[in-house]
Amino acid sequence: MNSEELANKTKQFAIKIIKVIDTLPRTMSASIIAKQVIRSATSIGANYREACSARSKAEFASKIGLCEQEANEIMYWLELLQDLKLLTDETIKDIKTEANEILSIFIASGKTVNKYRKEQER
Repeated sequence: MNSEELANKTKQFAIKIIKVIDTLPRTMSASIIAKQVIRSATSIGANYREACSARSKAEFASKIGLCEQEANEIMYWLELLQDLKLLTDETIKDIKTEANEILSIFIASGKTVNKYRKEQER
C-alpha cells in the first residue's frame, strides 16, 4: 500500500466512523464516547497526512507514533461501544477489523522507521 492509498484508507475509515457514530442513541454516555471515537478516528488520518509532509525523519517517526496511538485508542472506545451494546455486533466487527488493519500498518511502519533511525545513528 502506497502513501496515497493509506491516506485514502484512513480518510475513508474516519468517514465510516462518523456515519456509524451518528446512529448512536442521544444519551449523555453515548455522546461522550462518540466524541472520543470521532476524535481518534479523524486524528489518525490527519496525523498521517502530517507525517507525509514531515520535514525530518524524527518528525515523521513522531507523527507515525501518534497514528499508532490513536488507532490503539479507538480500539478501546469500540470495545466500550460493544460492551454497552450501543452498536450491533456486525457493525462493531466490521469497524474493529478495519481499525485493527490500520493499527497493524502503523505498528509495522513505526518499527521500520525506528529501525532505520537507529541504523542511521550508528
